[in-house]
Amino acid sequence: MEKREKVVIFGLGTFAQVAKVYLTCDSHYEVVAFTVDKAFVHGESAFGLPVVPFEEVETKYPPGQYKMLVAIGYNEGNHLRARKYEEAKAKGYELITYVNSRTAIWGEVEIGDNCFIFENETIQPFVKIGNDVVIWSGNHIGHHSTIGDHCFISSHVVISGGAVVEPYSFLGVNSCLRDGIHIASGSVIGMGAIVVKDTEENCTYIGVAAKPYVKTEKR
Repeated sequence: MEKREKVVIFGLGTFAQVAKVYLTCDSHYEVVAFTVDKAFVHGESAFGLPVVPFEEVETKYPPGQYKMLVAIGYNEGNHLRARKYEEAKAKGYELITYVNSRTAIWGEVEIGDNCFIFENETIQPFVKIGNDVVIWSGNHIGHHSTIGDHCFISSHVVISGGAVVEPYSFLGVNSCLRDGIHIASGSVIGMGAIVVKDTEENCTYIGVAAKPYVKTEKR
């Protein structure tokens, strides 16, 4: 029987709870505990496992023997997850990346650490995914696209070929990006939005871009 690598999850929210299920059922990792900042510890256990304060986690689960996953959503525009990612690395932890076994990855694809990639993705050749990126289920990421660090991509998003998504961006459910587009750092793309022009930093975009273009004669 293959020995499973032991992992501590940072977080106590729904993402952390879901991550435990995926890692348990579909990876070679064994989740052994949860950790959060001491101010948010309200009991000794959660989801059937011990909870330890992050300030003390390395004493009970030392970095040389345990790895970590920071499982926080897009709180504070992804900046909270980014901070905890950096703090975990500063403690000496290796941050794991999980890619669901039912995701299709084609050709040469680069993926950083502390990424969580759910099921039913299509990730085409020459895609680059940075560190600390969450990609929920059922997305299309086109060839030669780049996703920067600390991004969060919801479900059923289409990122067309050659697109660039800068760090700290959030892409809402069913949003769609034109090929070759540049999504600036900190952009928030709303649910169902169709983006056909480059965005500006730290701006929110909603709605669709479709409008009359060619009038067809009656037949």
